[in-house]
Amino acid sequence: MPNGVYNTLMEKDLIIIGGGPSGLSTALHLAKYAPHLTNRILILEKEHYPRLKLCAGGLVIDAERILEHLGLDVSEVPHTDSDTIRFDFAGKGLNIRMPKRRAIRVIRRDEFDHWLAGKAESRGIEIRQGISVKKISPDEHGVTVETDQGIFRATLVVGADGSNGITRRSIFPNDPIYTARVLEVLTPTLPPPSRRRQGQRERVAFFDFFPVPNNIAGYVWDFPTQVKGMDMRCWGVYDTNLLADQNRPALKQPLAEEMLRQGFDLNQYEIKGHPIRWYSPENKASIPRVLLVGDAVGADAVFGEGISMALGYGNIAAREIVESFQRNEFSFRRYKRRLERSGLGQTLFARWLIAQVIYTFKWRWFQFLLWRILKPIVLIMAWIFVLNWSKRDLQY
Repeated sequence: MPNGVYNTLMEKDLIIIGGGPSGLSTALHLAKYAPHLTNRILILEKEHYPRLKLCAGGLVIDAERILEHLGLDVSEVPHTDSDTIRFDFAGKGLNIRMPKRRAIRVIRRDEFDHWLAGKAESRGIEIRQGISVKKISPDEHGVTVETDQGIFRATLVVGADGSNGITRRSIFPNDPIYTARVLEVLTPTLPPPSRRRQGQRERVAFFDFFPVPNNIAGYVWDFPTQVKGMDMRCWGVYDTNLLADQNRPALKQPLAEEMLRQGFDLNQYEIKGHPIRWYSPENKASIPRVLLVGDAVGADAVFGEGISMALGYGNIAAREIVESFQRNEFSFRRYKRRLERSGLGQTLFARWLIAQVIYTFKWRWFQFLLWRILKPIVLIMAWIFVLNWSKRDLQY
């Protein structure tokens, strides 16, 4: 992937800022829907692949379906499969299995993004790495993109640069922020033999909502992963911050408690943290000549799921862009409505609504009822609102 220094004005029809799943998905869907646009696309990525990216790395069926739609086989990426997903409250709850397939596939984002970028380049999409965007200035005739390696000019820009990216900050400097906080830890698959508990956890992904009554509006997770071919365990805690005005413990406390129950001492491992912007119906998605995708608009509010959503945003954005070029009109007035009416938009809204319920009705009895007693209802809601939203969006 070439890189260089550019001191003069560089012109492209379409610049995508950010080379993660949402930006790469946008480019790949454009190449599929309008191949003549392929050599008119430029992706600017501030890092160099493979670059570190904090992310639990879970791929649900919708992510795999979108990749298959693009003619890509994600099994080429190193991965670990979980046969079962557990939604628990204080260690007990319900199981979800997918008929004749894994429940969730877990990848490492550095490997996944590198693989996806390679696929984009193999289809003729230009990616320039190590370029940091400093400012984005749209006007009546196009967009000026100022970087540390020169000035670029584009007909339109796609902001795919994440929760706190420069694109959103440039075009919506005063927009409200709905941001979750996340901590993540990697450990060996099993604790020291003297501290092991009975039970098979190796191929099960756990989500436990026991922190909610203590005003941490989220869950602790624990599922298998791999790092450079070595089996590992990924742990973490997700908090939407919906109860930020309440007294609550340090975010790492519930994570430490759960890890200790399973025989691990959090203090012995490196903790990493990152924010996730979650979707709200209030979130803006575009202005004339600039539209946003992925976490720049918002991820799933319930779980903080981002990868399948990012890939889905790319599909919706590509359709909007193709039609805009056909009309030679780049107001993107229809983009937010297109997003809201899509399968992706509907599941984002539903999950935002669900988050307002399951995290603000924080009482212990309610969480006990939800995850332990109302299992059939929760399973139906999971099937409708968590999985299979992509089928509708891939009918183009």
